[in-house]
Amino acid sequence: MAYNSKFTGAQIDALLDASEAMRTSKEDVANKVTSINADADDTHYPSAKAVWNAIEDKFWYGIEKDTTVSTPTCTRIGNMDYHRTLPVHSLMRGCLLADDGSVNKYLDPDDWTNEVRDGSQGQVMMEIPRHFRKCETDGNIIRVKLSLLPLYGFIEIPKMYVSAYEASIERSTGKLCSVVNEATDYRGGNNNANYDGTYRSFLGRPATSISRTAFRTAARKRKSGSSEWNCYLYQVHKALFWLFTVEYATLNSQAAFNAELTSEGYRQGGLGAGVSDWSSSDWSNFNGYYPFVPCGHTDTLGNSTGVVAYTAYNADGSELKTSNIPRYRGVENPFGHIWKWTDGINVRISPTEANGGDNLSKVFVCEDPSKLNDTNYNGYKHVGNGARTEGFVKEIIFGEEGEIMPSLVGGGSTQFFCDYHYTNIPTTETLRGVLLGGLADSGAVGGLAFASSAAAPSYSFTSFGSRLCFIPSEFEMIKNELYENILR
Repeated sequence: MAYNSKFTGAQIDALLDASEAMRTSKEDVANKVTSINADADDTHYPSAKAVWNAIEDKFWYGIEKDTTVSTPTCTRIGNMDYHRTLPVHSLMRGCLLADDGSVNKYLDPDDWTNEVRDGSQGQVMMEIPRHFRKCETDGNIIRVKLSLLPLYGFIEIPKMYVSAYEASIERSTGKLCSVVNEATDYRGGNNNANYDGTYRSFLGRPATSISRTAFRTAARKRKSGSSEWNCYLYQVHKALFWLFTVEYATLNSQAAFNAELTSEGYRQGGLGAGVSDWSSSDWSNFNGYYPFVPCGHTDTLGNSTGVVAYTAYNADGSELKTSNIPRYRGVENPFGHIWKWTDGINVRISPTEANGGDNLSKVFVCEDPSKLNDTNYNGYKHVGNGARTEGFVKEIIFGEEGEIMPSLVGGGSTQFFCDYHYTNIPTTETLRGVLLGGLADSGAVGGLAFASSAAAPSYSFTSFGSRLCFIPSEFEMIKNELYENILR
């Protein structure tokens, strides 16, 4: 039988072999491949719209927000029981991920401290399940809806993995890592051995002083010839942002942490100030703006959300500063501590018209990791225009895919999106990368929506780190799904 596919013959043969193991026909697998290769339009789900019209509010949950109202509080909508059971969120789980993308082990959901997290059994990652998201704009109202089902008008968010920790580097191989390991081969910061054994040791800390370009290269070393491993991806951060916002019904990620549920059984509060509460002088004097929080400090929380206190000490042993390290569903320091270089997003910042430009900061996004680059916008999609001035974020680009880059400033630390936007306007057209989350000395301007488009992707600094991500290729996702069915 003939059919079109972007997979190689060897890959198709592997799928067909898996199908035979399942005692299904080769034609069924071929049809599945053809369906995946097709454009994502309504023909994938011919009856979905009819089903949607009949049971509209039964299989999704989400939030809505009036963009003209300054409070960051959102209104929960959809299936209200889902706001208690959180069907998408509850499938997030920590695991040890092998370099080929297979899960070696799922971690104890309650406490990871008895697990092997040193990299010898895989990278410590959080698995975000395949789910579906719909973003709507209705006048001043924006809505975000989540579902485990491919409902009409919803966009697929593929299964993805994000590092539980801020990324490390295995110095002997140059590979980007997500580990708890205090060996010298995983020394963080700029790999300065002079601090080993001192109050400001880099051992066990994340790596910094690395450009986005170099972070991407280090991630790709995990699997030769593949673009599945990456440094922190914009699409992954965006997924986490909306998962948090729907769960807590707020745009203020720095709201005080509250472990208690509301009387209705919903989450409340936020993730706390995070590691954003240092003074610039204290941090500079301590270690020159390098990372200081050890990876895995919050692992007693397992897959959960919470905060764990961490104390940094002076050379004489006296206490310098205690901060509450935030963890969102297994992801440690989702904002604060160090900036996270983010891939899959480039901003084309044009000069003012007086300098011959168009006075626009165009945001380009790419979800195909094989096309990520730091020099152009080929394979990228223009999703909207970013704010041209610095300030607290009042509006984001949003659109049908929920873009979270700032489009308008004029908010405050407890108003609208509650986080800040950094940028600057060059005299010649410039491609900029995006840093997310903020720093240890960011204070109230930090948070999940804190973004900076002020640096080129080639730039590195003592406080610039990243995360590790893995998104399986279409072939790997189909193959794994088939073999998972075999094991059931």
